[in-house]
Parts: sequence; C-alpha cells; structure tokens
Amino acid sequence: MPSPFPGMDPYLEGELWTTVHSQLAAEIARQLTPKIAPKYTARTEKRFVLAPLWDEDSELAIYADVGVRHARKKAKTSAGGTVGVLEAPLVLPTVIEEKVPHFWVEIRDTRNRKLVTAIEILSPTNKRGLGRQEYLEKRSALLRSPVHLIEIDLLRKGLRPPMRKKLPRADYFVFLSRARRRPHTEIWPILLNEHLPVVPVPLMKVDPDVPLDLQDTLTQVYDGLRYDLDIDYDGSPDVPLSASAAAWAEKLIRAARKH
Repeated sequence: MPSPFPGMDPYLEGELWTTVHSQLAAEIARQLTPKIAPKYTARTEKRFVLAPLWDEDSELAIYADVGVRHARKKAKTSAGGTVGVLEAPLVLPTVIEEKVPHFWVEIRDTRNRKLVTAIEILSPTNKRGLGRQEYLEKRSALLRSPVHLIEIDLLRKGLRPPMRKKLPRADYFVFLSRARRRPHTEIWPILLNEHLPVVPVPLMKVDPDVPLDLQDTLTQVYDGLRYDLDIDYDGSPDVPLSASAAAWAEKLIRAARKH
C-alpha cells in the first residue's frame, strides 16, 4: 500500500527513522547522480554520534514499570541474630550512550575532489542534547566555508536549525544556505498536508542549479522498501499528532484502505 499521506508520513518519524534516514540519503545521491555527472559525484557519508538511549521528553512513558518497593530480605548477623538487609528502594535504568549512525550526502567535483554541496538530513540526535551541539559545530564550520548547505528537517520533534528571526509554524522545513548569499537562507516551510517540495541544489558558480524532488525521493524509499509492512496505521504514530491532525490522518488512512 502506498503511504496514505500526501507528503511526509508522520509514522516514519519514530522507531523507523534510523532506516528511513539512511535510505533517504542513498536515494538523494541516486537521484542527483544522473543530473550532475560526470562533472560531479554525489556520495553518502556516515559517521557515528554518541546519543543517550532514552528520550528526555518521554522518559516516564518509556519506563512506566519503575516503582518503589520495600525490602523484605533478612540476613544473619555474626552473633546469630537477624537484621533487615535493605534492598534499594528504587530501581531506575541509567543513561547509557550508544553510537547512532548519521548519514548525509556530499557533492564533490570529480577533478579536484572539492566539496561543493553538503546535504544534511536531520535526525533526532541533531536536534537535542550533546548531539545537537556537535551538529551545530559541524554546521558552523560549513557555513564559514565556500560549501553550499542544504538541511532537510522531516521531524516535528526537537529544535530547528538556528535562524536570526523566528521561523513560521510548520511541521517540516528545508533550508538552503548558498555560499555566496550568506547569511541569507532560503527556507521551505512544509505543513503535514502538503507535498514535499522540489528544491534547487546549487553547484559551482559556473553551473546552474539542479532540482531535487523530495516527494519523489520519499516515495521511492517508502514504496521500494515496503515501509507499509512495518507500520501499524491502526495505532498512533510514535511522535503524537494534535487532535485535529490525528482526525485528518485517520480519514486519509480509511480512504487509502478502500482503494
């Protein structure tokens, strides 16, 4: 079944995002290659980011089985009497960091292997905690360089890339920072009920932009890898929708099942 949503599918934003994230990067590189070769290459890159295994915003929901219990065990003393041996009154999972893969796309010219454009697909680790700090340092280095930067944010949760003025309300965003126009940034705010846009991908000054159809990119990933088999559309998405958006989504899902 195709995704019932016209644009971004909110059911992809939770547990499935790690695989969606990697496949989006690969599909972006695949779609751009025939448009930019042989002068340029588009390659996926990967690094690992240390991130906690827990979500600060939903800690209680994840660990709802935690409780306080009273100790009952007893042990003998050296004199033959007994004293209570207290168990810890509270058991909680500790925060353990794990290596989370992060993927992006780099466009380089084939002659000098010079980095021309970086395309970042934001993940939860880019949008909160220490992972965000690390990402902002990388972002700042790119913005100080002659490299174009595209940031694709298809996650409703977490902090957006920082701007000098407040962003409008929207579910998703695409940001394009052209090296020659900084600090001005081209921005595509995207609502849940809208198609993902076709965005320009800038190259070196002598070459025109090439288009990247983000909706087609997402559709190819969703349909080609049959994400419909992973998603339970009878339940709620991992990242909750507002009441009105949830009602709208339910209508879309019912209509999609009739076809």
